[in-house]
Amino acid sequence: MVNIRKMTIEDYDGVHALWLSIRGFSIRSIDDSREGVEKFILRNPGTSIVAEEEGEIIGAILCGHDGRRATFYHVCVREDRRKQGIGKAMVVRAMNELKKEKINKVALIAFTKNDVGNAFWKSIGWKQRTDLNYYDFVLNEENIESFVAS
Repeated sequence: MVNIRKMTIEDYDGVHALWLSIRGFSIRSIDDSREGVEKFILRNPGTSIVAEEEGEIIGAILCGHDGRRATFYHVCVREDRRKQGIGKAMVVRAMNELKKEKINKVALIAFTKNDVGNAFWKSIGWKQRTDLNYYDFVLNEENIESFVAS
């Protein structure tokens, strides 16, 4: 039986192993380290979610907000457990936690080449924004991004 619950820092090793198993996944050396995730969870207690089965993490969402809007990061389900409702259940749980905190809007970023992810978000009713551009600026060059081979 799959247990959808709030993520804690004790879940880090399982979540990190899951991230490394997902083809085409991108993680950062500082932000996605144990210390980076712990900082994120402490700032946003209760909004990040994991799916656990028999002691193994099979899905995860990092979710945080600034008091106004929320963002989903690193949403993933183990490849052999997809299309079983686990991703949707995690999304619903995270959105319910955000509603408790009076957050009214949530966003996410999906790579354009992530066909599986983009199809998932569209299938559960999320709208793709085409009216804006996304920009970022790297403040710390030591925060190296790496991709899991596809």
